Amino acid sequence: MRLYNTLTRSEEDFAPGPGNSVRMYTCGLTVYARGHIGNFRTFICVDVLRRTLKYLLGYQVRQVMNFTDVDDRTIIGAQKAGMELRAYTDQYIAMFREDARALGLEQVEETPRATDEANLQAMADLIRALDKNGHTYVSDGSIYFKISTLPTYGKLAHLDAEGMKPGARVDSDNYAKEDARDFVLWKATKPDEPTWTVVDPPGRPGWHLECSAMALRLLGESPIDIHAGGIDLIFPHHENEIAQSRSAFGHALMAKYWMHNGFVNVSGEKMSKSLGNFFTVHELLDQYPGEAIRLLLMSSHYRQPLDFTHDGLQQAKATLDRWYGALRGKRVTPADAVPASVEDALSDDLNTPLAISAMHQLDAPGELLAGGQALGLLQHDAEAWFRWTPVGTGGPTEAQIEAAIAARQAARKAKDFKEADRLRDDLKAKGVILEDGPKGTSWKRG
Repeated sequence: MRLYNTLTRSEEDFAPGPGNSVRMYTCGLTVYARGHIGNFRTFICVDVLRRTLKYLLGYQVRQVMNFTDVDDRTIIGAQKAGMELRAYTDQYIAMFREDARALGLEQVEETPRATDEANLQAMADLIRALDKNGHTYVSDGSIYFKISTLPTYGKLAHLDAEGMKPGARVDSDNYAKEDARDFVLWKATKPDEPTWTVVDPPGRPGWHLECSAMALRLLGESPIDIHAGGIDLIFPHHENEIAQSRSAFGHALMAKYWMHNGFVNVSGEKMSKSLGNFFTVHELLDQYPGEAIRLLLMSSHYRQPLDFTHDGLQQAKATLDRWYGALRGKRVTPADAVPASVEDALSDDLNTPLAISAMHQLDAPGELLAGGQALGLLQHDAEAWFRWTPVGTGGPTEAQIEAAIAARQAARKAKDFKEADRLRDDLKAKGVILEDGPKGTSWKRG
């Protein structure tokens, strides 16, 4: 398998760790709001990578995906809601898990929260190691990382070291692109904010510190194999993770391979909560099945931007209708191996558009099913797929449809063909198509 490495700006042959193991970390959701499809594009891309590593290449994958449940935004959100921080973020973690199931994301091995006691202790230990090695200073009760102590700072983001601002610092968990400054590791206690005493002076962790500590605690000594996230995390977040790991433990890299996916755009602009131009998975599930959303979000190569449109979602749904139609009415088991055309595409830097194109060329239902499952698709019963209906459309429920079919069968048995035709036409007008066959009557939503 070849995988593009952001660190080297080139595709490289992927080599697993000892015992064919792969240790992988994904920067997860900051749980101050429900995740939008820009967030979930990352998680779907990484899910395809995970499936490729596990099921196509046979590697033993151990994946960590965190929840950032303490930062500027979660604290402000909890304060506005009048809730305790943990309770406030609990609700968004539950929503994430619901949306993840709908999109067919495979459950990862570890989903730590930044405020878990063991993780806070790991952060404290990391700060102590950085302090011992001369990379920190305290100002106004906060602890900062001094980037001038690390000559290689900026390697991942390809920053110009000469253009960095010596002595400048930033307290926010986010700062401007390419504005390299000393970053906060541990924030001083403020009124009405959560605080912990595992570090002196008391306070709470900065965002960059959290991921480094959780990744190394749960995956072991760096470098881990793969670190993944959206392209917007290259700088400052991932650059700062490398700085912390290298300065604390002397390792040249935090991860061997750095994987980053492109943005989801709406009308040419990056989809984001700050711009207000985002769609949540939850609201789209009222109109489209989860697999259609998943298929759209993998329809462009993961490193390229993806333009979101409702037409694109409708096309994805139509594609899945064709694939499920090929499986309908058949007892199909997946082929013993994923079709070579699909496997070759995924092994070529996760080329999902090519894999999807290869799926259209498959004739055998077993191969189609195996190829779909490699992509996390075709996970439903074909009959159930065609019975899916958008929420709020006013269409008949499954029970109502079955009752109408039973009434139609009774009318036909009584040779009341006019009534049987009326029942069929009534269902058709409501978007339900009946198909009579040797084994009885089946239906689908048209």
